[in-house]
Amino acid sequence: MNSRIIGTGQYLPPNIVTNQMLSETVDTSHEWIVERTGICQRHIADDDATTADLAFEAAKNALADANLAADDIDLIVLATTTPDQTYPSTATMVQEMLGNHHAASFDISAACSGFIYALSIGDNFIKAGSAKRVLIIGSEIYSRILDWEDRTTCVLFGDGAAAVVLEATEEEGIIATHLHADGRYQDLLSVKKSVISKPDVYPFVQMKGNEVFRHAVTKLHEIVDETLTSANLTGDDIDWLIPHQANLRIMTATAKRAGMPKEKMVVTVDQHANTSAASIPLALDVARKDGRIKKGDLVLMEAFGGGFTWGSALVRM
Repeated sequence: MNSRIIGTGQYLPPNIVTNQMLSETVDTSHEWIVERTGICQRHIADDDATTADLAFEAAKNALADANLAADDIDLIVLATTTPDQTYPSTATMVQEMLGNHHAASFDISAACSGFIYALSIGDNFIKAGSAKRVLIIGSEIYSRILDWEDRTTCVLFGDGAAAVVLEATEEEGIIATHLHADGRYQDLLSVKKSVISKPDVYPFVQMKGNEVFRHAVTKLHEIVDETLTSANLTGDDIDWLIPHQANLRIMTATAKRAGMPKEKMVVTVDQHANTSAASIPLALDVARKDGRIKKGDLVLMEAFGGGFTWGSALVRM
């Protein structure tokens, strides 16, 4: 038995913050941000919005796209690094909001690789016969963990959520996933504040950008090579590349390494910025809904995030 994506959905907060707007409060410019990242704008959640709220809206849209009811779901896996509480998990909050009262539900934390990790978990639950339909969600409110006076980080991130529905099938679907991590580099990209931290711990994203960039390019090259080699494929066989939407320069370098033209890469970083665990499913939903990604297309997804974590998914749509 295989698992196949049968529905996608997203939700973006209506409040849009452009680069020009940021330049009025921090020492930056639209040109500076675009040149280094490709980002033009980002969505920012209202003060009273929660990660569960965003996830709920995305989940509803994905279920509607799959023509399923909430009770049809056997498992909910929510990837986030901005949970609403220490516990219960944000996934159980979304489960309650959906009106599902039986599905196993839990969060996972793998930073920007979270969606790939969650997708792999859902895929393996289905292949093991433990679930027939799985709801995978990436939801983040990064605006709450940014220092809005630090121009090196506050310009990079946005808020949003997206979800996919997996279903057991005999058709080809998720062909393979590959996951990796290396905790030796955790201090290069982190948020150290927690509920048990000392009061003076810096509560926002800290990043050594140049070093993160270097590691990201290397690891993403490796994961693309690993994925293509394991499936006995080349870049020519892939219809679409959906990279984690963090930095256009990294994304372009990865596509080039895979031997894929930039026209086969889905890009939403210009409109969404880095939405961490939500970025890949957001891009997937955009490309499905605008007609680029069609049933039968072969899609390669890859991500790199704090931890460091990285991973890939090779998917037949």
